[in-house]
Amino acid sequence: MTRPLVHLMCGSTGAGKTTYAIALCAEIGAVRFSIDEWMAALFWMDTPKPLEPGWSIERVERCYAQMWRVASEVADRGLPVVLDWGFGGADLRARYAALAAEASLPVKLHLLDVPADERWRRVNLRNATRGTSYQLPFDVTREMFDFVETRWEPPSAEELAALSGVVVTR
Repeated sequence: MTRPLVHLMCGSTGAGKTTYAIALCAEIGAVRFSIDEWMAALFWMDTPKPLEPGWSIERVERCYAQMWRVASEVADRGLPVVLDWGFGGADLRARYAALAAEASLPVKLHLLDVPADERWRRVNLRNATRGTSYQLPFDVTREMFDFVETRWEPPSAEELAALSGVVVTR
């Protein structure tokens, strides 16, 4: 079996994707590409008040494109990469799985499957402590959390199988 070179972190808000991604990188010697860190470093200081979703989406897409360019080069040289992007929609997962396939880069999907009440508890804790996983320039409110829940598309059993998926319940 070919060793996966592109690891997709998948889960809704507060699932523990970044914590898991950091540990996975240490375990397999991978390079991590975090959408939250890139957005924080490049764009959050310029965020319009109030936040405009279109403004954010445009910049997130730019980050995805640039991170993929770099990550695919790294993976092409045999070093695993972890895309810590959330992959909350089937379309986004399919798009980057297809790009990896075009580049002959094996993919593994890591689904962090944690109940919503536990994820909300974690989000509240992160908001309160503002620890290392606190990357946004604002607290995640219950309204934001609930909105993301309406957009979250967990992968199907078929999608998990197609992307050599693993389900993590921690």
